[in-house]
Amino acid sequence: MDKKRIVIGISGASGAIYGIELLKVLKKLDTIETHLIISKAAGITIKQETDLSVGDVQALADVVYQVDDIAAAVSSGSFVHHGMIIAPCSIKTMSEVACGITSNLISRAADVTLKEQRKLVLMLRETPLHAGHLASAQKLASMGAVIAPPVPAFYNKPTSIDEIVKHSVGRVLDMFDIGADIVKRWK
Repeated sequence: MDKKRIVIGISGASGAIYGIELLKVLKKLDTIETHLIISKAAGITIKQETDLSVGDVQALADVVYQVDDIAAAVSSGSFVHHGMIIAPCSIKTMSEVACGITSNLISRAADVTLKEQRKLVLMLRETPLHAGHLASAQKLASMGAVIAPPVPAFYNKPTSIDEIVKHSVGRVLDMFDIGADIVKRWK
């Protein structure tokens, strides 16, 4: 494999900008190949929260799959990749993955990522969390997933939403040893 393959899932939670920013950053790196899945609810969220169309977001990826295409390459463990990021990750998606429910390609690809012991990072976008949410997050963490809510850092003195988003995205990419040079590091 010449390029590092990263699977990106964008679920319907608020915060579509996190998945979009991931795609923008990774597009600039010629060492990464992105495989994108956008849920139906994410399509609505993208239209409500950004000035982009779903097609604009899909154009940022190297390969795009339809969320209901359970036979897609990323649904199989034989498809080798370096990990998956769900950004943002809805409670519904997190709960499906925690319970092994593979009702769409995002939850199926995440399930396969875990079973193949590849890195799975969920940028969980919900608050507050009740005991059931926390139990699902705990279950996933015990199975090897990383629960990484996009909580802003302020030591870097952000002056815009863009800086806050980039910092969260950069910290997630750190988990994959992908240096995108967008994080202001603690000194």
